[in-house]
Amino acid sequence: MSTVGRGRSTLGRGRSSVARDRSTVARGRTPEAPGSQGRPSKTLSSRTRTRLAAGTLLAPFFALFTVAMIVPVGYALWLSLFTEKQSGLGFDGPRTVFDGLGNYATALGDQAFRDGFRVLLGYCALYLPLMIGGAIVLALLLDTALARARRFFQLALFLPHAIPGLIAALIWIYLYTPQLSPVVAAMEAGGIRFDFFSSAGTLPSIVNIALWQWLGYNVVIFYAALQAVDRSLLEAATVDGAGNWRIAFSVKLPLIRSSLVMVLLFTVIGSLQLFTEPLILSRGSGSSVTSTWTPNMYAYSAAFERNDYGLAAAASVLIALVAAVLSFVVTRFTNRRKEARP
Repeated sequence: MSTVGRGRSTLGRGRSSVARDRSTVARGRTPEAPGSQGRPSKTLSSRTRTRLAAGTLLAPFFALFTVAMIVPVGYALWLSLFTEKQSGLGFDGPRTVFDGLGNYATALGDQAFRDGFRVLLGYCALYLPLMIGGAIVLALLLDTALARARRFFQLALFLPHAIPGLIAALIWIYLYTPQLSPVVAAMEAGGIRFDFFSSAGTLPSIVNIALWQWLGYNVVIFYAALQAVDRSLLEAATVDGAGNWRIAFSVKLPLIRSSLVMVLLFTVIGSLQLFTEPLILSRGSGSSVTSTWTPNMYAYSAAFERNDYGLAAAASVLIALVAAVLSFVVTRFTNRRKEARP
């Protein structure tokens, strides 16, 4: 009898254990195996796996960004704080000494460096409207239903951008040079005389080179943005009686505002980096372009003609600061206009 009683009690405990496991499963918990308490889980959570995958994919970018951007900028900042001075009578050679902000004061106090920014101001005043306006007009023409041979014109407009800037500048130097250029000969035959290397003609000549090289690139960006516009909106505007001009400027352009801001921002930053075209143009006969015509040319001349690397680094840092400020102003202005719209 005692054995039967013990069996019944054991069976009762087993049933109660099964009942507890069922209640645990019902509440969304899995019963733990004996001896598993306190052991760390060998499987990683989905969030941890996502972070590891993201870190693995981003590691090459951050490594390249550090080597190609952070380290050079840091070295330029460090180099701009030092200058070379002669000791005594100069028999011991130059010594590198800490100068603090002396190189920055020298660059800002140099009239040639300040005149370079005035040149860039005139360049932007002429270049930005022609570039942005021309690219928008051409992209809108390609996006119209009446356009033919779109692929051909896209390729024809983009092809100059595939030519390196140095080669493009050399080509235009040939086309600007009298007694060599068929363009100048044709202009003179028509009674038009224009000196592309004069003080009045240098800036339009450089703007023409930049337009020829970058206009098609921006046209492709605007055209791609226009292709993403919902065609039902255009059809609705047409049904409402809007003409092609109204659709272009009241429907299409507001919808590609982000592309407009991006192109404007990149064009402003690229204008501050103006270097190749004026440097090549300065090699032309009778050219009015000096070695310090733009801020980048000033930094290049300080480094490789005067061997003043501290001054060149300080000028480069100042150019980068101006670019950062202009980028902030352009972005802030466009964002405010976007917020002001109902």
